[in-house]
Amino acid sequence: MQDPDPTAAGGTTSIARQTLKEISQPFIDLFHASQALWGINLSYLLEGLTYFGVVGLLAIFFNDYIGLDDISAGQMVGFLTAGITLGMLFMGATVDLIGPRRSLLLSLFLMLVGRILLTLSPELGTRGLWSSSHWLAMGGLMGIILGYGIYQPACYAAVRQFTSEKTAAMGYAMLYAIMNLGGFLPGLISPPVRRAYGITGVFWVYVALTVAGILVIAFLLTRKAIAKATAQAENERKEKSVQEEKKPLKEQILFYLKNFPVRDSRFMFFIFILIPVQTLFAHNWLTLPQYCSRAFTGVVSDNYEFFVNFSPLLIFVLTPVVTALTFKKNTYTMMIVGTFVMAAPTFILALGPNIVGLFAYLILATLGEATWSARFLQWVAEIAPKSMTGIYMGIGQFPWFLTKVITSLYSGWFLMHYCPAGVPPGQMHTGTMWFIYGVIALMTPAGLLLASKWMRKGFKERAEVPQS
Repeated sequence: MQDPDPTAAGGTTSIARQTLKEISQPFIDLFHASQALWGINLSYLLEGLTYFGVVGLLAIFFNDYIGLDDISAGQMVGFLTAGITLGMLFMGATVDLIGPRRSLLLSLFLMLVGRILLTLSPELGTRGLWSSSHWLAMGGLMGIILGYGIYQPACYAAVRQFTSEKTAAMGYAMLYAIMNLGGFLPGLISPPVRRAYGITGVFWVYVALTVAGILVIAFLLTRKAIAKATAQAENERKEKSVQEEKKPLKEQILFYLKNFPVRDSRFMFFIFILIPVQTLFAHNWLTLPQYCSRAFTGVVSDNYEFFVNFSPLLIFVLTPVVTALTFKKNTYTMMIVGTFVMAAPTFILALGPNIVGLFAYLILATLGEATWSARFLQWVAEIAPKSMTGIYMGIGQFPWFLTKVITSLYSGWFLMHYCPAGVPPGQMHTGTMWFIYGVIALMTPAGLLLASKWMRKGFKERAEVPQS
């Protein structure tokens, strides 16, 4: 039975009901999921908590424990986050070779070794740039990069294997919901542990959670559970097992080259113009932790992890609300509106450190993110010709890789000049830093608006059906 149109009669009540359903449905579905899917989702929750918990503390860890300045510490965070994106490109095929269970166990073992080495690095070497501790910490990051490069593709491949066309949306919705829930939890867990035992104490908690993730996969994602979930999904697929006509190899290659996304100038403009606003994503772990811990006193500086990890909770709540309200709106229009709403609140931070302003920025910027981010990925998937979704999604994400690299190269310099460690908040100039970041982010909606006439002229909302 189809869900009712949330914009039909009933108005606000229908939208509220639909929104509540979209928020709660993944968790309702989880209780009816197979044991194999339970294993994937519990593991994903633990790994989301651990990944976001580590990355939010990483720059400060390199400052305080390894002895790096803000520029080098920011580059180390960029090394991890950009490395993971590249790792997925080179390591993602592992799941096709050895299957989801072995891939997940291997990936979690690599991340466990990496996190242990990262945590021990200050005690096993000397401090300073390119010191023994620095090299050991980078070795730890390399283990995390290799592991995560396998982990996320393996999770998505497993969901695809354990679901049918009827249940796939439910499976991916659960992953999305649980990832954002996991991303919020470090804000509650980390502050008391850090105050008692330091950042390395927090990292040891995440090492323990990685071990728990390995046990979840070992005991829930058993071969028997995999076979049962796969068989159930295959039975549900049988009703739609229509054979597609296979084109000759030469025709497939010509079609691929003709429709290669790099040849589409509008597509390439669209994905690269997003880089300026995407820098705000990167500042969530490159700038916000140091900003909250240095420019504030009291509750914000004592619990900066909560503020750094507040956005995932908002995304979890706001995305279905925005989707219910805007699902019929033009994608290009929503991209302009969403990127503007995400960029503009940065100027609130330009007024200076203030807890009300900080919350206003986090809420409004996240509302903007919820407006455009999911719509963009959906648009990329839907305009891709049949059998080319993967390459379109891959190239669509490439600017995100560049954003991580580019932002990590300059964020440390800005911190050292406008939000330096050891300087009283009253002597900082954080407003100037955020004003510059706001101007950079506004280049995206301005570029989309200026190119609007050209873009809309040939803008696709769906893949064109190839002529036979």
